[in-house]
Amino acid sequence: MPPLNRIAEFADDMTAWRRHLHAHPETRFDCEETAAFIAARLREFGISEIHEGIARSGIVAIIEGQGEGPTIGLRADIDALPITEETGADWASTRPGKMHACGHDGHVAMLLGAARYLAETRNFAGRVALIFQPAEEWGGGAGVMVDEGVMERFAIDRVFALHNEPGVPLGRFRGRVGPIMAAVDTLTVTVTGRGGHGAHPEDCVDPIAAIVAMVQALQTIVSRNRKGTDALVISVTQIHAGSADNIIPETGWFCATIRTFDKDVQAMVEARCHSIINGIAEAMGVQAEITYERGYPATVNHERETGLALDAAREIGTGAGECDPVMGAEDFAYMLERRPGAYLFLGQGESAGLHHPKYDFNDAVAPFGASWFARLVERAQPALTPEAHPAETGVGV
Repeated sequence: MPPLNRIAEFADDMTAWRRHLHAHPETRFDCEETAAFIAARLREFGISEIHEGIARSGIVAIIEGQGEGPTIGLRADIDALPITEETGADWASTRPGKMHACGHDGHVAMLLGAARYLAETRNFAGRVALIFQPAEEWGGGAGVMVDEGVMERFAIDRVFALHNEPGVPLGRFRGRVGPIMAAVDTLTVTVTGRGGHGAHPEDCVDPIAAIVAMVQALQTIVSRNRKGTDALVISVTQIHAGSADNIIPETGWFCATIRTFDKDVQAMVEARCHSIINGIAEAMGVQAEITYERGYPATVNHERETGLALDAAREIGTGAGECDPVMGAEDFAYMLERRPGAYLFLGQGESAGLHHPKYDFNDAVAPFGASWFARLVERAQPALTPEAHPAETGVGV
């Protein structure tokens, strides 16, 4: 089914908001201008309870519904990426080296669209907490907001979010119960030997040979230490050593990204990395300095909330179905660890992939996402009176 009538009416406004944000990207926690733009729009919608400066540049705004009831949280990430844009669009980034290459500008536009509709109709019980979060791409802004107490401070009972998905038909929602995105850990190893002339390796302790052995041995964790049913990826993504063709270097280093869904598998991998690397280091006479950094946890959807989210999606999307788990990571996981909720994907049709310099959010997606947020609230927290606001009735353009 198509988006809600009222939301479809201000699709052009959502496009304008999105393109303004796209032209003025900000990264990490440094999203003050973005936050100011968001707060100005919320005030235009008549929303007066706006809490700014959470996790430095995050916002939580409250919309009161009809009478007493729970508080539902709706989250949009607001930060961009350190990428130089290559779209050539009229609304392309005006800030070199910064770009909305993951569609967070579109996520903001969708939540603003839902906010405008919900502030007009108030066709729900309890409250809606609009969460605009910085630093999803780097810094775990969701975790910072949680640590600063947003769930308790605003009495949020459950929380929802979505992400655009290139390559999936426009308006099609996808989700699943349980793990939907992976935990991400980073392994960094610095290996120190004894450098010297490449013609006399017998006088040296070669860190490159040790690094090669370590990299190869780490893959045995995937092939020999996990059950075949346990999802696990270990990808060595950087190796750095040496400066000339006739010099054995003193040091070298490598790093890897590790993706898991299960906490026991995650713990096993961390322990095996230390054991394998230290064992090879001792056998080859080098020193190994290991840094194993646990990043975002797995994003795990709750059963009841996922059903609610997909039911709402079926009302306003071009379809809704199950997806396979994704080995990418998402810091919304921190919010789902603290409160029940769900995270869905929303198809935006064919486009460049996420984090690509030619990616651009498809503005035709915004009415679907905004309508999903709005319908989700109305389904989760039905109004105390049966009469719907006139602006809410009916679907279609």
